[in-house]
Amino acid sequence: MKGVTRRQFLRSSSLGLGLGLAGGLAGCAASMKGDFAPKSGRRVVVIGGGWGGATAARYVRMADPSIEVYLIEPNKEFVSCPFSNLVLSGLRTIESLTQPYDGLRRRGVKFIHESVTAIEPDAKRVRVGEGYLAYDRLVVSPGIDFQWEQIEGLPAVKDTVLHAWKAGPQTVELARQIQAMPDGGNFVLTVPPVAYRCPPGPYERICQVAWYLKTNKPKSKVIVLDANQNIALFRAAWQAYPNIDYRASNKVTGIDTSTREVRTDFDKVKYDVLNLIPPQRAGAIAVQADLVGADKRWCEVDHVTYESAKQKGIHVVGDATIGLPVPKSGNVANNMGKAAALSIVSLLNGQTVPIMPPGNTCYSWVSDREAIAVVNAYKIENGKVVQIEQKLTPAQSASVAQRAEGWRQSIWADMLS
Repeated sequence: MKGVTRRQFLRSSSLGLGLGLAGGLAGCAASMKGDFAPKSGRRVVVIGGGWGGATAARYVRMADPSIEVYLIEPNKEFVSCPFSNLVLSGLRTIESLTQPYDGLRRRGVKFIHESVTAIEPDAKRVRVGEGYLAYDRLVVSPGIDFQWEQIEGLPAVKDTVLHAWKAGPQTVELARQIQAMPDGGNFVLTVPPVAYRCPPGPYERICQVAWYLKTNKPKSKVIVLDANQNIALFRAAWQAYPNIDYRASNKVTGIDTSTREVRTDFDKVKYDVLNLIPPQRAGAIAVQADLVGADKRWCEVDHVTYESAKQKGIHVVGDATIGLPVPKSGNVANNMGKAAALSIVSLLNGQTVPIMPPGNTCYSWVSDREAIAVVNAYKIENGKVVQIEQKLTPAQSASVAQRAEGWRQSIWADMLS
C-alpha cells in the first residue's frame, strides 16, 4: 500500500491527507456516451454513496491516493437512516441528518450523480446512461429494495403507502401524517420477516411514535403487526407506553386502501395512518447483475475481502450482503467498507490482504431522552466471521443517548470527511 501505513490507515482522523479538491461528473446521463472517462491508471468504481459505499470510497483514496475513485450515487447528499425515527417524533429534522459529500470530494473522490443501469463483469465496466465507465475493482453498495409483490394489493399503491425505510421524503411525509392524525386514531406499523435493514429499527420506531402520541394524542394507539416472533429487547421500554398494541407472528398478507385495512393470516386491521415496511432484498442493481445467491435476495461474499462469491473483482458491502452473522446496520456497513477498501488496495498493490473483522453498535432511542444499545464483537476464524460476544445495556438511560450522539458525529466523520 502506498501513501500511508496500515496503522495510520486504521487510526485515521477526519483531518484528511491533503489531497485537494477533485472534480466530479454530475451532468445528465444522456450526455454520457461511449467511454466517457477513459482510464489512465488504476481505478475503483463504487456504486452507492451510503454507509458502506461512501466509507469504501474514502478509505481507498486515503490508503493509496494514486488510485482513482469514482462514486456513482444519484443523490447529491447523504441522508442517515439511523436517527431518522426521531424525525417521526419531532425530535429531529431531516435536515439535521443530511450531510454533503464535500469531504470525499476534497479527498479526490469523483462523483457521478446518476444511476448505474448495468454491470458488465467480463468487460469490467458499468453502464451509465448511454455510456460506460471502466474499472479495475468494483464496489457495489446498493442497500435494499422491496419485494412489493409479496403483499397482495401493494404493488398498485406502493407510491402512496409509506415505508419510510429509506430516510428522506417519505420520512418527512410520515411525520406529517402522524401529526395530522386525529386524537383517538390508529397508527399501524408492520414489521417484515427477517432479514431486513436495521433489525432494531422498527422497534425503536414503535417507541418514538408511541412517545409522540402519548405526549400529544393520548387517545391514539400504536398497533404493531410483526411477522416475527415476540421481541424481548424492547419490552421494558414499552412498559411506559400503554398505547402500544403489539401482535407477534402477524405477517401482513394484503392491503386495501379503499377500506383503509391491512390483512394478516388472522385478522383485518383498520388504520388511520399506515407505515407498511415491506419484505426486502438487495438493491436492484445487485439483482440485475446476478450478484444475489440462491435465495434471490442477498449477495454472498468472502468474509475477509467482501468479494462476491459469484463475480471476481466485484466487492459487495452493506445491507445487500448475507452469510455473515452480522446485522444489516449502518455500523456494520461502515466496517465492511473499510475492510473492502483495504483489501482492494492490497490486491491492486500485490500485497497480502489484512484481516479486519467487523464490529457493530446499534443505538435505539426509546423516548425523547433515553436510549439502549446492542454491541457485537466478532473475529475471523478459518476465513469466516464469528461472533465473540453480544452486550446489551443494563437499562435505558440518558447517558446511552449521549453516547449515541457522539457515535453519530464520529461515524459520519469516518465516512464523509
